[in-house]
Amino acid sequence: MMAIDGARLIEDLRELAGFGSFGTGVDRPAFSDADMAARRWVCDRLADAGLDAAIDNVGNVLGRTDAHQAVLIGSHTDSVPKGGWLDGALGVVYGIEIARAVRAAGIADGAGATGVDVISFQEEEGAFLPLMGSRAFCGEVSGAEFDAASNADGHGLRQAIADWGLDGNPPARVDAKRHTAYLEAHIEQGPRLEAAGLKIGVVTGLVGIRRFRIACAGQADHAGTTPMDMRRDAGAALVRLATALLDMFEAEAAPETVWNIGQVTFRPGAFNVVPEAAELLVEFRDTSPDRLVRLGDSLAAVVAAADGASNVAVTAVDAGGIAPAQLDQRLQAAITAAAADCGAPSVALQSGAGHDAMVLSKHVPAAMMFIPSIGGRSHHVAENTSDEDIVLGCRVLARTVESLIAAS
Repeated sequence: MMAIDGARLIEDLRELAGFGSFGTGVDRPAFSDADMAARRWVCDRLADAGLDAAIDNVGNVLGRTDAHQAVLIGSHTDSVPKGGWLDGALGVVYGIEIARAVRAAGIADGAGATGVDVISFQEEEGAFLPLMGSRAFCGEVSGAEFDAASNADGHGLRQAIADWGLDGNPPARVDAKRHTAYLEAHIEQGPRLEAAGLKIGVVTGLVGIRRFRIACAGQADHAGTTPMDMRRDAGAALVRLATALLDMFEAEAAPETVWNIGQVTFRPGAFNVVPEAAELLVEFRDTSPDRLVRLGDSLAAVVAAADGASNVAVTAVDAGGIAPAQLDQRLQAAITAAAADCGAPSVALQSGAGHDAMVLSKHVPAAMMFIPSIGGRSHHVAENTSDEDIVLGCRVLARTVESLIAAS
């Protein structure tokens, strides 16, 4: 097997975590000072590993081997605000370490060889536009989307790119003839592997997401003087609607379906004023496209039934979503075999979160591998994984790469 330097791997992860460090986690949103410093660090590490490295016109960092074909390894190094130190960063540093190991072993040398390219995608987390870097890499982002995208501070995506002088850089693009596979390693971000005492999750597919913004419009009145039967109470209508939605999901969802009410707001929001407006944000996730459609239809039916009750208007606006993705079965088998070779117990599971692999899977064969998250924590500074599990995961992914290169 290729030799993975576990101490160097952990040292690199810790050094990367120093960019935007926040407690035991990181605060590294896309195009922040910390994010761009981290990208320059990644670019330097890729060059040190013998790759031709550059930052492209949207902030993606790509390191290319001089081999004529390559297994592409990657993830992202941007973070959610005050997030964890491994989310995304793990997959990028795995790629750097594996590129070093391939070079040291000389297994990508010679005519017709397959080597390793490594990429750190920009803006996976959605500060401006979710999965922007991987979508741009695959030619899936329109000019209109770039023009419309902005962060919570109202700063436009195009302006953020221009502020860092990236807009003149050459774009990086996926190449189906060159990239024989895309591999992404990630912490699980959930509790299943740890609870089962397993070390490797072989991801079968990634869930699709649908999101809706539901609004109730009533009338503001004095809460002490307006009789209950004469109110147009948007807040009460929304609470009843939320209960009906939860009951609908319980009745119609599959065992792997998940749903969430992420925010409820009332206006004007006072003890003594009947709410004139109320809004609810809801999302649901599943790997089945058909089930996502059916649940969307059921949500619309619940909203239609509530509209007009107690003289409150109820509307739902589709707030967007992401289609589910199924990953390559041949690559799943390669990861499973590599885990067995490394003595790492594994299990097949789906990903409840979105990742860059769901974009790449439409263009090249793609696979994902999970390692355990302590306590299932993620998107929080408490996120962590033991050093032993981090190193073992890298060895499994390296063994996977080794097998793919040997078979090419």
